[in-house]
Amino acid sequence: MRRIRLRSLLLFINLLLLALPLAGIWFLRLYESALIRQTESELVAQSAVLAGAYDAERARLLAGGAVPEPETAEASTLPAPLPAAIRTAGLDLAEDPILPPAPDPEPAARPALPISAAVGTALAPVLRDAQQVTLAAMRMVDPNGTIIATTGEDLGQSLASLSEIQQALAGEPVSAMRQRAAAAPYVPGGLNRSAALRVFVAAPIMADGRVVAAILLSRTPRDLGQAIYGRRLDLAVMAALLLGVWLLLTLTVSRLVTRPLGLVVAQAQRVAAGETGIVAPPDRSGPRELAELSEAVARMAAILERRADYIHSFAAHVSHEFKTPLAGAKGALELLTDHAETMTPAERAHFIQVVGASLDRLDLLVRRLVDLARADMMRPGRSPPQALAPILQDLAEIWRSRGLAIRLEVGPERTTLAEDTLEIMLGNLLDNALQHAGPGATVTIAARETAEALVLELADTGPGVPAADAARIFEPFFTTARARGGTGLGLPIVRAIAAAIGGTVELVPRDGSGAVFRITLPHGAGRA
Repeated sequence: MRRIRLRSLLLFINLLLLALPLAGIWFLRLYESALIRQTESELVAQSAVLAGAYDAERARLLAGGAVPEPETAEASTLPAPLPAAIRTAGLDLAEDPILPPAPDPEPAARPALPISAAVGTALAPVLRDAQQVTLAAMRMVDPNGTIIATTGEDLGQSLASLSEIQQALAGEPVSAMRQRAAAAPYVPGGLNRSAALRVFVAAPIMADGRVVAAILLSRTPRDLGQAIYGRRLDLAVMAALLLGVWLLLTLTVSRLVTRPLGLVVAQAQRVAAGETGIVAPPDRSGPRELAELSEAVARMAAILERRADYIHSFAAHVSHEFKTPLAGAKGALELLTDHAETMTPAERAHFIQVVGASLDRLDLLVRRLVDLARADMMRPGRSPPQALAPILQDLAEIWRSRGLAIRLEVGPERTTLAEDTLEIMLGNLLDNALQHAGPGATVTIAARETAEALVLELADTGPGVPAADAARIFEPFFTTARARGGTGLGLPIVRAIAAAIGGTVELVPRDGSGAVFRITLPHGAGRA
């Protein structure tokens, strides 16, 4: 399966983050509700001004005696207010439904009341002039719902069936949202004529404690598209700023993530191809995770290089060590094959002995190599604590029978190292002492405990380790006792086991004769 590139993923995420604010403008209903409430507030303010103008004109006409009779409404003329989903203030798209389109005005059952008609005639020019600025449709009705002043062509008709008028004539100011019946013609510089709804505001006009008229105003609110178009320059600047920030983020992420990661990948590929010494940590501009990844790759490359060098050297030593006994056995067998009949019994016995000794040497080398492989693969674990003295006493009896004098300086020390593992380590050190110090030598095994570890020291009375050889004694196949059967693998086995359990083994510098080896085993050391 093809995997997405990190650069593509980061680019997609950045584009998504850039698109979210822009897409949110179109779907943010709260902003659209704010536009509707703004339209409602403007219409409410206009209705208050017109109500004041109506009241002043009515008072002037009554005071002059031009129209003496006040407004009256017969009970049968105006139906009771119908329940409708309208509010007194604060329209909200999330809470308030959008009502069906407003019904067309109907023929009036009776003409307008004289005083109402006179006031309407006087204020009609005011409504038309105001509409040029506010762009709102305006109507005034008398107490019977008959239109007395309008910005349209419906003068003298009735709005008594409109729920907003019914509630306004009942003394309650109302606001509502209604669907548009049809798209209005385009007006240059006007509001968005393609909006799907209109805001209606109806307000009563009160005099002497009763409703003498009502005002109905409606207007299309600004929608999101028109609001955005009106702020297009600001939004363009904002979009350019966001684009610049996005580009800067992309370049920054590319420098901090993509480029260092590409370098690490390239270095890892070169390491896989066999190159050495080419892994270097990234510069300080990269994030911490990539620096840690690069350091891990560098450590892995160094380990692989060391292992490759070790395997190459190990293979060369194994080849060398196996070549001598194989050559001896092969030569002896060839002589026996070609000249067995002419050889004396002593000569045949000698060559057979050479073959046997060569096979014994090969067998010893194979067993030592197996021990070394097991030591290299050992993993630390834990064993129950046990007394150290009984283990060392049993080991001393075995090696005393082989010609070494063993002296123990052991107290109540305890160890969590498995008994067989401890015997392998000490056995290889005692075998090294037997080969170099010879039978009859004395080996002293001393134990002491510190706060962190158990320390064992093995000191023999042999000739010691020459200074020229001290640095190489833990190298595989290095031995100065090859003639006495030494393989050069005993000390490397001890070192591998100690390293596997978190401990150390070292040659302690010593003045005079004898060699001293110190094994440090941390508390809790064991084997898996």
